[in-house]
Amino acid sequence: MYRLAIDGLEAGYGAVKALHGVSLEVRQGETVALLGTNGNGKSTLMKCIMGLLKPSGGSIVLEKDGERVELTGKRTHEIVALGVAMVPEGRRLFPKLSVRENLLLGAYRRGARGGIEHNLALCHDAFPVLQERSAQLAGSMSGGQQQMLAIARAIMSAPRLLLVDEPSVGLSPVLVKQMVDTIAALKERFGLTVLMAEQNFHQASRIADRGYIIVHGEIAFEGRNLLELQNSELVKRYYLGL
Repeated sequence: MYRLAIDGLEAGYGAVKALHGVSLEVRQGETVALLGTNGNGKSTLMKCIMGLLKPSGGSIVLEKDGERVELTGKRTHEIVALGVAMVPEGRRLFPKLSVRENLLLGAYRRGARGGIEHNLALCHDAFPVLQERSAQLAGSMSGGQQQMLAIARAIMSAPRLLLVDEPSVGLSPVLVKQMVDTIAALKERFGLTVLMAEQNFHQASRIADRGYIIVHGEIAFEGRNLLELQNSELVKRYYLGL
């Protein structure tokens, strides 16, 4: 059993509040989309889950093999050790390190070190260009290649829960489709649970089982399945132009 449950989460930056009582859950094996336009709190929520930003209220609980672990107050490396990894918005690679070095850094956590070669082979199989360019500096790669590397680096930590923050940012429509397809394929291959923050509804809805819409730091709608999400008035207004 592996489940993420967020309840009444409050967070912000100084006097500016970014999240207002956010509650959501991600169950084992699901791909859940967190939809919202820029500035509505998607990345703030991801940072809270990863311990990069301390919430001012609420709880983030990871249910892991019968154990309930409160993530608020834990440090990022402790959360990663529980099997949580994030592909951050903007990729956040080490530009002056090689592709291979970036991938190996992804496997830093103790639980992933024993499977480095196995996971490296799987990443190369999913992204052959990363093997071809293993000695190339990450900062000299194209945007699409850097996004591949960011996803592969997260996979190298052998996660069970993968957080993906805005995978479409800065990519062409063709590359966005490719990245979303890759996330779906990796989920199946590794048995992942996925929470994807995205503003591109059309692409996110292709692989999501269900989703939430966040507006001004609040969950404005929960679609219990994809059809409910597609028929939401908010989706029609913000994403379909109806």
